[in-house]
Amino acid sequence: MNNTITFEDFTKVDLRVGTIIGVDDFPEARNPAYQLTIDFGDLGIKKSSAQITTLYKKEDLQQKQIVAVVNFPKKQIAKFMSECLVLGAVNGKDVILLNPENKVKNGTPVA
Repeated sequence: MNNTITFEDFTKVDLRVGTIIGVDDFPEARNPAYQLTIDFGDLGIKKSSAQITTLYKKEDLQQKQIVAVVNFPKKQIAKFMSECLVLGAVNGKDVILLNPENKVKNGTPVA
């Protein structure tokens, strides 16, 4: 553990469940990545760049629910604007996406 934060710090992070509705290759990315389009229900559609190409094929990601941070500022990655951060467990170069065990409504908060 590197740094400790307060519970108040943690409550500032807005974690939500969304469903991937679009996946595109991202050849301009420095590391292999996909451009994801994610439906967060009432929060709308957001885009994200995700370095998840080692374990996931594009067709396997369609309609997959994921967990993401939705209240970070937008980040420019090459010519792409990432609007949220998809979360995953990192094992070397592999990233295993975090997702709910059962299907939930898009935009559901994660606590």
